[in-house]
Amino acid sequence: MKLMIIIIANDDANRVLSALLKEQYFVTKMASTGGLLSSGNTTLLVGTDEDKIQNAIDIVSRYSKTRKKTVQTTNPNEFSVFSSYPIEVSVAGATIFVLDVENLVKY
Repeated sequence: MKLMIIIIANDDANRVLSALLKEQYFVTKMASTGGLLSSGNTTLLVGTDEDKIQNAIDIVSRYSKTRKKTVQTTNPNEFSVFSSYPIEVSVAGATIFVLDVENLVKY
């Protein structure tokens, strides 16, 4: 048994969730916030058998996209509060962790 932790952009979350449910994965959806960009994310917890991991990864890659975002940043070498400037960064559509599950109990 494996636990997949899928952190996904809110823009892609509903499509990924629908596709996973259609394939009969058991999914728990949680709201989360990213640290670097402080942007809204969705975290999906998926418990599944090892032989279904690659199919779930394929679903996530099919429905999530890397994006460009403009963020305000400051120059750490300047002491002025007014020295912020915009930069464009690439934001991943999804990050996936796959963990071994030692024990599963359902009531």
